[in-house]
Amino acid sequence: MSERKRSKVVVAQMVALLALSASAAAQPRCRITQPTASVSIPHRSAPANFDAEPGSSVWSRAASTWISWDCSKQLDYPKLKTEVRIFWTDENVYFLFICPYSELNLFLPADNKHARSHLWDRDVVELFLGYDWENIRHYREFEIAPTGDWIDLDIDLDRDFHDEDWRSGWTTAARIDPRKHVWYAAARIPIKSIGGPAVSAGSKWRMNLYRTDGLGADPVRHFMCWQPTCALDRDPNHVPENFGTLVFAP
Repeated sequence: MSERKRSKVVVAQMVALLALSASAAAQPRCRITQPTASVSIPHRSAPANFDAEPGSSVWSRAASTWISWDCSKQLDYPKLKTEVRIFWTDENVYFLFICPYSELNLFLPADNKHARSHLWDRDVVELFLGYDWENIRHYREFEIAPTGDWIDLDIDLDRDFHDEDWRSGWTTAARIDPRKHVWYAAARIPIKSIGGPAVSAGSKWRMNLYRTDGLGADPVRHFMCWQPTCALDRDPNHVPENFGTLVFAP
């Protein structure tokens, strides 16, 4: 491609991004309705394997829920609608994210041997989980990128505390299918890592699920929430008073 054509493409992309940003900014703020989102997940025996393959037996008996709404605005992203499959065993909670995409925004090269900070500055899925219904500002945060990069954190908003050295002992998997334009991220999270009383059928955790997608600066990226938090004047993810509920079914 010639320099002139390349310049025209770059300008066209910038114009498109600015148009999308203006459109998103024009959308009204969303409103919280009660009850907030809830998903009931089945109990099953521990699978023999763990993967990020939606067609595998691991995920055949999972509950499904979806992420498609903007975190703060009355704005839906149907082309990015993300399925999340969830189930639990005696020791772990399993999550699989199925994420359609048009373009990827990645940290390269990947380095998933160690926790990687600031994954939220690129494409990522996130899970916030908390057992405590009184001290709702203390919870755990988990993130996975399409490359398999990951981080888990201990969050305490009352102390402005984000412990990036905390480790949950979780297991992750991720892969990108460029032919289908879908990326997948799976997590196996030890129940004991969340803390609190023993989990049994009928137990409930506070939860929210997130996906961040898109190129460019934050105003033109897509910040999606399972339970929209409708926050405009703060980080729209860390709004625990507006989390949803994870219900442990039999």
